[in-house]
Amino acid sequence: MARNLKLFTGNESRYLSEKIADNAGLELGKSSCPRFADGEFEPCYEETIRGSFTFIIQSTFPPADNLLELLLMIDAAKRASSYKVIAVIPYFGYARQDRKDRPRVSIGAKLVADMLSTAGIDRLITMDLHADQIQGFFNVPVDHLSAVALFIPYIKQMGLKDIVVASPDTGGTKRANVFAKHLSTDMVICHKTRSKANMIDSMTLIGDVENKDVIIVDDIIDTGGTIAKAADLMKSKGARSVRACATHAVLSGSAIERMEASALDEVLLTDSIPLKRSSDKITVLSCAPLFADVIQKVYENKSISSAFI
Repeated sequence: MARNLKLFTGNESRYLSEKIADNAGLELGKSSCPRFADGEFEPCYEETIRGSFTFIIQSTFPPADNLLELLLMIDAAKRASSYKVIAVIPYFGYARQDRKDRPRVSIGAKLVADMLSTAGIDRLITMDLHADQIQGFFNVPVDHLSAVALFIPYIKQMGLKDIVVASPDTGGTKRANVFAKHLSTDMVICHKTRSKANMIDSMTLIGDVENKDVIIVDDIIDTGGTIAKAADLMKSKGARSVRACATHAVLSGSAIERMEASALDEVLLTDSIPLKRSSDKITVLSCAPLFADVIQKVYENKSISSAFI
C-alpha cells in the first residue's frame, strides 16, 4: 500500500519549510497553532494524516516555545495515527550541552533527545550537530547531514589562489579537516582559552597563513567573538583574505556588528536559523535543497549516504 508523504512546519521555521516544500515539489500540510490567553498553545493538524509519513520541520533555537511546539506536534501526529513521524530539525538546539564539563550541570542534549523519543519520533533528520556523539543519544535512526555540500561548491567558484582551512578551536579540527580534504589544502588551528562561556581570554595560531586565503570553519556563530578574534589574528599573521563558514547563524546580541568590525571579508551561513538582519559581509546559502532531497530519499527508502559528514 502506497503511503502519503505529508510535510508540516512549526511557526518559526515556516520561512525554511516553504523553500523545502518548493524544492521537493510538495505543498506544506495544513496546520494551526491557536493560543490561549495565558500564552499556552495547542498545535493542530487541519487535514488527515492517518497512515502517512509525517515530516515535521522545526529548528529548536530560542525561545523554548519552538522545542515545545515541535514536541506537541509530534505527539499530535502519533495520536492522529501517522504511520511514521520524522522530526526534521535543521538546527538542533541545546547541542552544546552534550556532556558534563563541570559539576552539577545537566546534559541538555540528552534530555532533548529523551523528550523527542518520548513524544514519539521514528526518525530524526538534522544538520551539523555540535557534537557527533549526540546521535548516540537516540534509539531511532538519525540522519546527520552536512553543510559541506553547500559551502564547498561556493568556495571553489571564488577562484581563490592559495586556500588554507582554519579551525577556530581545537574541538573543531575534525570539521575543518573535512573542508581541507574537499579543497585539497592545508589546515591551521587556533588554540583558545576561556574563563567562562562566550568569553575568550587568549588565542594563539598553530600553522602558517602568510599570503594565504583563509577559510575559518565552524558549526555555530553565537556571539561572533571567536570568529572575529580568529580573523583578526589571521590578518595579523599575514593572511591575504579571511572568510568564515558556519552552518548555524545563532548570532546573539551584537554578533553581526562584531563581525562587521572585524577583519573578515565574508561570512557564509545557512538558513537553518532565520537571519536577524542582513549585512554586506554575510552570504546566506539555503539548506532547503539538501533537506528536500533527503526527505524524498527517506520516503522512497533510498540511500542518503552522500549527505552525511
